[in-house]
Amino acid sequence: MKKVVKFGGSSLANAEQFRKVGDIIRSEEGRRYVVPSAPGKRFSGDTKVTDLLYACYDRAAQGKEFGGIFQEIKERYYEIIRGLDLKLSLEEEFAQIEADFRAQAGTDYAASRGEFLNGKIMAAYLGYEFVDAASVIRFDKNGNFDGEKTDRLLGKRLSKCERAVIPGFYGAKEDGTVQTFSRGGSDVTGSLVARAVHADIYENWTDVSGFLVTDPRIVENPAVIETITYRELRELSYMGATVLHEEAIFPVRKEGIPINIRNTNRPQDKGTFIVESTCRKPRYVITGIAGKKGFCSINIEKSMMNSEVGFGRKILQVFEDQGINFEHVPSGIDTMTVYVHQDEFEEKEQQVIAGIHRAVQPDFVEMESDLALIAVVGRGMKSQRGTAGRVFAALAHAHVNVKMIDQGSSELNIIIGVENRDFETAVKAIYDIFVETQL
Repeated sequence: MKKVVKFGGSSLANAEQFRKVGDIIRSEEGRRYVVPSAPGKRFSGDTKVTDLLYACYDRAAQGKEFGGIFQEIKERYYEIIRGLDLKLSLEEEFAQIEADFRAQAGTDYAASRGEFLNGKIMAAYLGYEFVDAASVIRFDKNGNFDGEKTDRLLGKRLSKCERAVIPGFYGAKEDGTVQTFSRGGSDVTGSLVARAVHADIYENWTDVSGFLVTDPRIVENPAVIETITYRELRELSYMGATVLHEEAIFPVRKEGIPINIRNTNRPQDKGTFIVESTCRKPRYVITGIAGKKGFCSINIEKSMMNSEVGFGRKILQVFEDQGINFEHVPSGIDTMTVYVHQDEFEEKEQQVIAGIHRAVQPDFVEMESDLALIAVVGRGMKSQRGTAGRVFAALAHAHVNVKMIDQGSSELNIIIGVENRDFETAVKAIYDIFVETQL
């Protein structure tokens, strides 16, 4: 079985973590392609190497002396090298990076060096071939990722490598200028490698034992999701659930490759499988709960609204003209409500209200702020009657006032609007009725 394994920053923060990673890789013959992140925090209050690189380059770009921070970065890597008893020197690489910083090679280049250097150490530690991501991950001249060219380059290069380390997070344009993905982009690199080598599984190793049903900062020790579909993951990720970079699913989805989220510190745990589809019934009716605070609603009322052709389009056009994205648009016979991010809306609220009046001549417009949206997601809801009723019952029992409810046509998710102050209470109540009572 051919596997691509990606390890996050917390999994590679120091030599002790590196040894755990080495044991995991060597425990299975199929773990042939490794994608490392830059070293993360070694302890609470520590600084990630990527953040040190940003700070160091910022000083260089301002023409200030950066030797102190640069030395701190070097020491982080040599601490790992000494801890692994490696006979490896990175002086040549550090000299090049220092020269490039002075030549102001760019923020993306600076940030990418964290993964680059960690990849060098990982390759030396494992005895694997090092493949610089800049030579195989391609962006166009405008900085847009080129998926097809990347797949060709990666596939050709890795077909010649029995075992390889490919640093995450970055690639390059045709002229060699380094370009990074957004934060968490090493997940994307791992997915691209898995697609290119036609892997059987893409293992993404982090510091949690899989995807949790809900935020552990709200619910203590929430259950782990055993299997989740790409569609469910997209819904939860959009509403704030974070374990995997949301763009990481697209390359493997094209190939039907499952992703397995695993815990470096608890390798015996099976973790969460992310798949295209599955006939396995979920353990609970719902798969996950996620949400965000900071929304506001604009409620438009007009008699006989439903008989006006183009009414909804005219309303949404007003928001588009102001550059404001909408989140949800529940409506009734004579009402239509638009939910938007409050921080985007506040500065333009009066222009929007005026635009609505000009566009549709409403009877009444009312706004409400400090709202939160919660997504209850699960493929099991399709075959289970009364899911929405159970949500309402749980929230009523917890004395939470529901401002909005919106169920998608796929029956995959239910979106609930509540006041910001009720957000945590609502999440706990929903978790308790669907998960806690089933344990």
